[in-house]
Amino acid sequence: MKILDKTTWNRQEHFEFFSQCDDPLFGINTTINVTQAYQKCKANNWSFFLYYHFLSTQAINKVEEFKYRIKGDEVVIFDKIHTTTVLLRDDKTFMFSFMPFTPSFDQFVANAQAEFAKAKNTTGIGFNENTAKLNTIHYSAIPWVNFTGLTHARNFAVVDSSPKISFGKVTQKANDEMTMPLSVFVHHGLMDAYHVSLYIDRFQELLNS
Repeated sequence: MKILDKTTWNRQEHFEFFSQCDDPLFGINTTINVTQAYQKCKANNWSFFLYYHFLSTQAINKVEEFKYRIKGDEVVIFDKIHTTTVLLRDDKTFMFSFMPFTPSFDQFVANAQAEFAKAKNTTGIGFNENTAKLNTIHYSAIPWVNFTGLTHARNFAVVDSSPKISFGKVTQKANDEMTMPLSVFVHHGLMDAYHVSLYIDRFQELLNS
């Protein structure tokens, strides 16, 4: 982690402007093509849920602005961004989980399986030292809904600068193309729509590879 020098930052005024807002987060909802990724998972007997989380986090780590966080009066830049997501239990309660960044999908799956086991054998929401880390992406999956809009529960007394990304229901079209809604919420003081588009484009490229 290093501190961003705001005196040479070309978005210093943007940061100061949006940081004065009561709600400085903005969201973008879009649809991504998951045809190749879904078929790849089916052919290899992989979890599609884990695969798109893995690819998304790989894409996140390619866009520097998604590594920015607000810590006190400073903007800091993390070396790596990790995964936090919600895991659903049999009783339909969920638990926050943490998967450290890794370039290996096999290792990511192993880490996730440990979190699945923890969710199965515990109760509660799972908010802890790992899931509360600043250098994470807050993921959630809503596989029952082909949403076109989404909002989040917020605590306005706390500065919230960790991006929130949600995935929706996979829909198969008449031409066999498969799509999935994607929602991205970020702090406008740290980035603009252009930077969100960089993440979306990189994520789509990985899904197509």
